[in-house]
Amino acid sequence: MKKFLRILLLLIVVVLSIFIYVRYYFVLGEGVKSGELNYCVKKGYVFKTYEGKLIQSGIRSLSPNTIQSYDFEFSVTNEKVAKTLMANSGMVFDLYYKEYKGALPWRGFSRYVVDSIVAMKDPRNGNIVR
Repeated sequence: MKKFLRILLLLIVVVLSIFIYVRYYFVLGEGVKSGELNYCVKKGYVFKTYEGKLIQSGIRSLSPNTIQSYDFEFSVTNEKVAKTLMANSGMVFDLYYKEYKGALPWRGFSRYVVDSIVAMKDPRNGNIVR
């Protein structure tokens, strides 16, 4: 009976570990999103994380007779990237991100985590700043 309980406990730990890895650490998708930076702020009760919102070009309708823009809400783990975003609100950014299945409190509120800035453009003249 003790051997069965040990094997059962080991099996539960292995299954739980795999679930936690897939849910919170496995990168489900990655890519680049482009749009005008609406905001980037540092917020949180216990874990202070950087959160931002990118407004993408185009419109969509979630329900009949309404128009809404494409929003991309994200978290930023790199402080240098976050400070660059905070200093350049209103610019057009190409942001490289990773998508996870679930969010972790110390990583941010969003499942989408921005790793780096691919390009930054001035929306008034289209010149690439970075």
